[in-house]
Amino acid sequence: MKNTTSRRLFMRNSAFAITGLAVLTPTITGAFTTSESPYLGYNPYAETKADLRNGIFSTNSVTVKGTIYEKDGATPLKNATVEVWHLSPNSTKYRHRSKLKTDEQGKYEFITDFPNKEEGKSARIYFKASNSESTSFTELALTEQGAHITGEHWAKNRNLGEKLFPKKETFLGETAITFNLSV
Repeated sequence: MKNTTSRRLFMRNSAFAITGLAVLTPTITGAFTTSESPYLGYNPYAETKADLRNGIFSTNSVTVKGTIYEKDGATPLKNATVEVWHLSPNSTKYRHRSKLKTDEQGKYEFITDFPNKEEGKSARIYFKASNSESTSFTELALTEQGAHITGEHWAKNRNLGEKLFPKKETFLGETAITFNLSV
């Protein structure tokens, strides 16, 4: 004997499935997007990696390194989490992102492709630095002339004194930027 599902049973099961999707969809999409960051593109599920480049033969890369300090601006913060992200080159997507840990001296370092510009802004790399007690978001603006901080970064990190301003160095076509933060 052939087992067939009645139209009424099919409609009931479909209604349950649609209702379940309607209830779960905000929960599922909420897991992949967050309003935790004041900057676009933040993803809390970034991989841990120090090389964010699309390929190792990238011709326009930049190395960013620095030290994360405690609020006093003098004590390096070991084992702090540093999350970085930026627009991918020639794209409007934030595919360049990583999660790093600072070493015993509070230092971090990564290499990435030079970011694309957001409309009306210079190229930027966004940072989230955190430890068990506090979190700080900031951004590093990049131009062909150098690396720059925003007024908000200056206000939050004045305690760093001479270590506050980023330093850009170019040697044999390789660009390195030193960028320090306090949490």
